[in-house]
Amino acid sequence: MESPNQTTVQEFIFTAFPCSWVDSVLCFVPLLIIYSFIVVGNLVIITVVQLNIHLHTPMYLFISTLSFMEIWYTTATIPKMLFSLLSERKSISLNGCLLQMYFFHSTGISEVCLLTAMAFDRYLAICSPLHYPTIMTPKLCAQLTLSCCVCGFITPLPEIAWVATLPFCGSNHLEHIFCDFLPVLRLACTDTQAIVMIQVVDVVHAVEIIIAVMLIFMSYVGIVAVILRIRSAEGRRKAFSTCVSHLTVFLLFFGSVALMYLRFSATYSLFWDTVIALGFAVLSPFFNPIIYSLRNKEIKEAIKKHMCQAKTIFHKTRNLK
Repeated sequence: MESPNQTTVQEFIFTAFPCSWVDSVLCFVPLLIIYSFIVVGNLVIITVVQLNIHLHTPMYLFISTLSFMEIWYTTATIPKMLFSLLSERKSISLNGCLLQMYFFHSTGISEVCLLTAMAFDRYLAICSPLHYPTIMTPKLCAQLTLSCCVCGFITPLPEIAWVATLPFCGSNHLEHIFCDFLPVLRLACTDTQAIVMIQVVDVVHAVEIIIAVMLIFMSYVGIVAVILRIRSAEGRRKAFSTCVSHLTVFLLFFGSVALMYLRFSATYSLFWDTVIALGFAVLSPFFNPIIYSLRNKEIKEAIKKHMCQAKTIFHKTRNLK
């Protein structure tokens, strides 16, 4: 119940950013470079997959969809972080906070589902290579991709709706670098409701993460079992190389996500909360284009081909002038 002298909070102030201008600029520059690389790198992957017909396979269509999600996943938080670093008042409106939470979690959950679908795709490709073309058809690939996106954008809606009904009438100092469920729920006025909400959110996130991890783990158990039965070392290397990129992204993303959302009642200091959040909100998306382009021979060759074509066109145009 709100007391008469309490006013409803209309904005939150981020308190995890550096206070001094020099420190803010020192954080702003690398974050801007990382965000630019994430956007450009993922746009390159999407463009290369779309322009090369031989890359129109389920694996690369999943990768291009994941790259598209990565752009929106980071855009939900990083531009606001950059603005806050250079702003004297590091604030966000209540409605803006709810929208940021929704798009951050909806794209994040979509990525979790996509990584699970990619594990299923790799399992079929390695464990049932003869039946793979008839099972993983373009139609099934499109259905899986659409299901991942629908699941991602529907799952956070109840949580956002619950948070929107809570009164925020006390402190508006948000101890984080972007809006997330637990830091926001700690600022709710109704203690009992906030405690219940934190427990509900903990359980929901835990179930999402554990189900995805179990499905991916079971897929890779089957994959490893098949790879170990391959007699030639070259055959084992080739089979495993098709899974390394996906497995690396999985470990990077889920490692930091698990630290943040599988802690239940455990609490971290503001410093470690910020470090873990940067891990899955910034660093994991930063490494994804590197992993999928530099470690993938077909994508590297396609990028080189288009760069050579662009260079040739540029020289022809310059000669004509």
